[in-house]
Amino acid sequence: MSDIIRRDPRAEWIARNRLHPLHAAMQPHQLSWMGPNGVLRKNVHGVGFIGPNGIKRIDRSGVQQGGSSKRVASTQEQRVLHQVPAPAFYIGVVPDMVGGRLSSHDRDLLGLARQLAGSDGAVLAVVFGESKETAFATAGVDRLLLLDSEGYAPEQQVLGLRAVDNQFAPRHWLLPDSRSGGAELGRRFAASLGERPATRVWQVKDGACVGRAGAGLQDVAQPLPRLILAAAECAEPVSETRHEALEVQLSTAIASCLPRIEDLGAVAVDPAAIPMAEAEFILSGGNGIKDWELFHKAAVALGATEGASRVAVDDGFMARERQVGASGVWVTARVYVAVGISGAIQHLQGIGACDKVVAINLDPGCDMIKRADLSVIGDGTAVLEALIVAVDNWRNASSGGAGLLANQATRSA
Repeated sequence: MSDIIRRDPRAEWIARNRLHPLHAAMQPHQLSWMGPNGVLRKNVHGVGFIGPNGIKRIDRSGVQQGGSSKRVASTQEQRVLHQVPAPAFYIGVVPDMVGGRLSSHDRDLLGLARQLAGSDGAVLAVVFGESKETAFATAGVDRLLLLDSEGYAPEQQVLGLRAVDNQFAPRHWLLPDSRSGGAELGRRFAASLGERPATRVWQVKDGACVGRAGAGLQDVAQPLPRLILAAAECAEPVSETRHEALEVQLSTAIASCLPRIEDLGAVAVDPAAIPMAEAEFILSGGNGIKDWELFHKAAVALGATEGASRVAVDDGFMARERQVGASGVWVTARVYVAVGISGAIQHLQGIGACDKVVAINLDPGCDMIKRADLSVIGDGTAVLEALIVAVDNWRNASSGGAGLLANQATRSA
């Protein structure tokens, strides 16, 4: 055979075409290299590259938005592993864990803890109740402590934190100053320790912290205390390193107390009354929806909050406050189901913080399919009908609902 290296024009075309499904796989792994004249050259097509006009390139493959699990896994493997075999001290973090997962506020808090820990300290995350999170390592957690807790039990949680404080003696405690439970728990914990916390902290620098006061119109600077209740965006979340997230156990049992408040469970809320920015499950429709009555029926059956693309809103099928995207509402749902939405760049920006995206579309090459974690190529009407039947069968404790869903989805494809 000849030793001449031949070009592959098709592979080069795929590498230039950002919309091709194999575009990410054809990209060179080098982000920068030294040119023949000693000038450092950068790959202008790299993920997240800042162009000469200050515009960040968008990766339509879904890596930046949390798309394909395989691509995300490969990105995580490229991160530098940070290990702390013998921590000199601990930074304790108690995230809210709404829905059993880390929120954006929790990730900001872990980013702040990572700054305070430095290279010698370890970030100890204390999680109460059931945890569904699988990304503690990439969020900056060095040690993970899972404690049992059911419902609203702040008094018992304070006793748990006291036990953790006695065993690990963290240099600082960080809790989110939020309405999801962190603000109340942090103040209760501070009263138990007899310490005065710094609240609504949005900046920590050089041994001092700055917090909001006076209805958010003033800033108060003070020396960094041991207990910090931080606001959202207090620091940049961890994005360049991955950590061990080793599970640890308490050496002593947590004392029990007689609760003075009885938790009667969660109160049912109408999904239509939940603001889009706070909804955890969104069913969103676009130009591909032909039967909007069926769409509304499916949203009620699934218990999802309704959303829409800009095209559907402009056509008058949905209210303006239900528009998802950069020109509408930025959503952070745990599950986002897009039916008949092709995936304009403004819409993809609006769902960038969603954990799981499910796309139902007839076009296998649209951008929403590329962004989605799970794609269904088929008619949206048939799929929604199958979903309604499957949910009804599941609620009626009838067997065969999942099989009916699979059969109808197969016929629709």
